[in-house]
Amino acid sequence: QVQLVESGGGLVQAGGSLRLSCAASGSIFSINAMGWYRQAPGKQRESVAVISSGGSTNYADSVKGRFTISRDNAKNTVYLQMDSLKPEDTAVYYCTTVVVGRRYWGQGTQVTVSS
Repeated sequence: QVQLVESGGGLVQAGGSLRLSCAASGSIFSINAMGWYRQAPGKQRESVAVISSGGSTNYADSVKGRFTISRDNAKNTVYLQMDSLKPEDTAVYYCTTVVVGRRYWGQGTQVTVSS
């Protein structure tokens, strides 16, 4: 079993910043892509950012230039630095990874951006 433990969510004013962390533990034998998804009220879960084992990144158009995904492979941890936050970024953010072909999700952490 793989467990993803997230932290860093909270309430912030528009224009502010938050840094999310996600630490993976359990039966992890190789490090592959990790990523962040988010789900706003009444909307489907969407991909926000992905980072490969080698550090290659991909971002949703809505967050390009504002969010930065990074990872520490030694710690099996992925981060999401969120700058210039907007009210439309308000959502539950989920960490995810794939181990032996099986996808795992974190519990989700609430990010609320006030105007």
